[in-house]
Amino acid sequence: MSALTLHDPMEQVLEIQALSKNFGRVEVLKGISLSLSSGEILAIVGDNGAGKSTLIKCVTGTITPDGGIISLRGKEFLSLSPRKSMEEGVSAVYQDLALVEDLDVATNLFLGAEPLKAGFLVDRGRMHSEAARRLKELGIDLPSTRARIADLSGGQRQAVAIARAVMQASAGKDAGIVILDEPTAAMGVRESELVLGIIRGLREKKMAVLFVSHNLPQVFRIADRICVLRSGMKLWCGKTRDISLQDVIAMMSGAPPLTAESAEVAGDE
Repeated sequence: MSALTLHDPMEQVLEIQALSKNFGRVEVLKGISLSLSSGEILAIVGDNGAGKSTLIKCVTGTITPDGGIISLRGKEFLSLSPRKSMEEGVSAVYQDLALVEDLDVATNLFLGAEPLKAGFLVDRGRMHSEAARRLKELGIDLPSTRARIADLSGGQRQAVAIARAVMQASAGKDAGIVILDEPTAAMGVRESELVLGIIRGLREKKMAVLFVSHNLPQVFRIADRICVLRSGMKLWCGKTRDISLQDVIAMMSGAPPLTAESAEVAGDE
């Protein structure tokens, strides 16, 4: 396992306590608890049906949990709405990216929050210059802020979606929370490296990143901590350096762990 440089956590920005959710008779989340700090990448892994998507949708307010507490910077919520979640500095990038392909990069970044002049006209010059500045800060190199989304590669589109999420999560917050759902799915090596580099940059900027992925080698390369879910339960949560990829695979598949250390369910550290 390659060595991972850990950053001292700053502020705990997200805490989930005993989160539960049922869909009819199916118990999708079974008392999940975890925490996330600024300047940290926490990976959520698990096979299909583990509860990953339901968990992150509870945090973004698109699903209402049946029990438990979600705390954002110490403020406790039994449930959230999408608007309230965003107001509290949470933004997500799902696999569909939700970009408007016929519009340009800058317009997608500011969609719904365009800078105005004369009180009602979109200030396109300012919008493009601000978009270029934001992309540069994130280390994102695109042909132009005037390029159409439809003309960009998969990695470049993902980069735009992440940049928009960062802008939304950072609005009025010192350390935003960015949730990334399978951000490198169906990408080649080169484009995956582009996206992973951007995610590492978020940690350097003290953003808090919740990283959902099936790509375990990538998880072990960039995550500070890993939480393993199976059938709605948290089986293990701890520092990446304290578990092996083989043990994570064993937990996800229901096989016995390969080491005694990972046989124990770990709490958040």
